[in-house]
Amino acid sequence: MKRLLPAATIFLVALCLRPAITAVGPLLPQISVDEGLGEVAQGLLGALPLLAFALVSPQVHRVSGRLGMERAVLVALLVLAAGTLVRSWTGHLGLWAGTVIIGCAIAVGNVLVPAIVKRDYAANVSRATGFYTAFITIAASLASAVAVPIADAVDWRLSLGIWAAPALAVAVAWAPRARGGPAPEPSATAVDIVLWRQPYAWLITAFMGLQSTCFYVLVTWLPTIEVANGVSERTAGLHLFLFQGMGILGGLAIPALLGTRPRAGAVTASLPVIIAVLGLLLAPGLAVLWVAIAGLGQGAALVTALTLISLGGRTAAETTRLSGMAQSLGYLLAAGGPVAAGFLAERTGAWRATLVMVVVLGVLQTVAGAAAGRTREGVLRS
Repeated sequence: MKRLLPAATIFLVALCLRPAITAVGPLLPQISVDEGLGEVAQGLLGALPLLAFALVSPQVHRVSGRLGMERAVLVALLVLAAGTLVRSWTGHLGLWAGTVIIGCAIAVGNVLVPAIVKRDYAANVSRATGFYTAFITIAASLASAVAVPIADAVDWRLSLGIWAAPALAVAVAWAPRARGGPAPEPSATAVDIVLWRQPYAWLITAFMGLQSTCFYVLVTWLPTIEVANGVSERTAGLHLFLFQGMGILGGLAIPALLGTRPRAGAVTASLPVIIAVLGLLLAPGLAVLWVAIAGLGQGAALVTALTLISLGGRTAAETTRLSGMAQSLGYLLAAGGPVAAGFLAERTGAWRATLVMVVVLGVLQTVAGAAAGRTREGVLRS
């Protein structure tokens, strides 16, 4: 029990890795009015954290190699809190600079948590990843649900800035692990070279990027799409809460299939988004149903991506490098999603083209997931 409780604090870190991002979508209409942002600029604001993920993720193993994984996570939590405050209360420039800082901090957690989960829960990687993702989704959905009510009661700056508090609280809880964590590991450039030659690593990168693109397009633009269709901002925020809340169920259910049939699991996790977005296009009156189905798929797809990453490395160091590669290139792909969605809406005057784009991405995700599931055992063999 004494060993289990400190290990469980990794799930507290998960609570901090999405609220600073998912609170933005419901508030974009208010932010755009105050800051004079068009659709493309709003899409860029949503994409900046993903660009930061792409740039920082490949370097995380160097940071953890010098500080150790536990200390690197502690620093990331403190930087996340600082960036959240900068974004809210340092003016127009701070809105953009703080968003970049937030993305850089979260990137560290994104990369290191799968490696820590593999190390601490080696016998139950899929299940532990499911619980970790559930914690991510709970916090993300809560941030979406309360964003507009808090903004209506005070303003959108407090609604975003309030998420510095959990990051600081979790940093305090994590600090004992940082003092007593495993020693830093030496660099292993040869592992990086082998990794980038592995077909499996590229398939996982594609799956990670495509599922992330679908998620961030929807989490950024779904409230705006619904507001454009006459839904109130508060209701649109609740729908986004439903989208992410259903992800908890999807994330907890998929490990049972991944443990025995990873290929079937990857395909099962990918299909709901295709079905849901087609539903939004063809039967928009059933929007609540389609949002719920999309949420199930997104939660399952994230767990699938992180599980395949965790299972792909033979050691925590290898897993860290695989995680860095998949999340770097994957989020670079995903960063274009919100911007492309905003561009299509601006050029066409409607959101239909954006939804068609998500369907195409979902089909590609299904193909990549099927191939990655089939070749899981071949990762990092040279």
